[in-house]
This record gives sequence, structure tokens and C-alpha cells, in this order.
Amino acid sequence: MHAAPVVVSLPIADRQVSHDFYRAALGLATVGEPAEDGLPEPLQFEVNAGLRLMLVPTGGFGWVLGGREVADSRHSECVLGLTVTGPDEVDALVERARAAGAEVVTESGQQPWGYAGTFADPDGHLWMVAVGQV
Repeated sequence: MHAAPVVVSLPIADRQVSHDFYRAALGLATVGEPAEDGLPEPLQFEVNAGLRLMLVPTGGFGWVLGGREVADSRHSECVLGLTVTGPDEVDALVERARAAGAEVVTESGQQPWGYAGTFADPDGHLWMVAVGQV
């Protein structure tokens, strides 16, 4: 099997708002050539060498879902996880996300499974930042 990057696609309401959030909150770099609005089309970010995040306007997300409805921002079917090396990094990333407009869902702190914090992006997608095993 060819080791191409895995692409996680999320529905979004506004390309510019989502672009600005992911640049400011997570410091992610876009992938691809700019379209007329100055943003790559499709709007993709490189999370790491093996993972890309693609943000698709809600209106165009239907082809992926095969007629299913896009969940509204109050419903979450998955949590995206970022692993960092220590509590200070969790705190800093959650605060950077808050400053970029995220709703902090769970403040950074010790949880039963480890040190973590969770935030929602402008479209309600949940991101958990946790200390990983080094």
C-alpha cells in the first residue's frame, strides 16, 4: 500500500474564518495553489507528513455524505486529537485556540487518562490536546 497522507475532511461554514482560525490556533500551513479568493482549493492544511485536514463548505459536503445530513455544530461524532510532550504545551495550545476564537469545552488540566484540554473550532469540531507517551 502506498503511504499517501490520510485526509480528514470537515464541513465548514466560512472558508476565510476557518482558514484564519487554523493558521492562528494550530499554526498549520496550507497545501495547494490559491483560488480566486486567495485560499487553496480545496482548502487543505498539512497537520504532519502523514495527515492533512481538508475543510469543505457545508453546501458542498453532501457529495461525501451520500444524502446524509451534516450534523449541526452542537453535535459531535468524533474528537480530533493532538498529542504534545507536556502540560505546558497543552496549556499553550488551548490558550492559542481560545485567542483565535475557539470555545474551550474542557479547560486544560489533569483528567483520569492524563493531562488534556478540549476546544471547539468555529464550526463546532472538537479538538483534544493531550500529553502523549514519549
